[in-house]
Amino acid sequence: MATIKVRQNGPYLVEGDDVTVVDWNGSTYQIAKRPFALCRCGGSTNKPFCDGTHSKIGFQAAEAAIGPDAADKPAT
Repeated sequence: MATIKVRQNGPYLVEGDDVTVVDWNGSTYQIAKRPFALCRCGGSTNKPFCDGTHSKIGFQAAEAAIGPDAADKPAT
């Protein structure tokens, strides 16, 4: 089972052994270590993986994850 944690103003942290990252062409990425982080800021030079650029560019996430019973909140 995999768990994806949304880090505040950071990447998606992916934990678990049964995870495959696949690009739009169906090619799989080699995952060097686990857990691993996926870029959320768009600035990584190692996409789709995080390289820490979010902290250098001051990435601010639009909103936190909300539960299924919560009303949608617009990005601020």
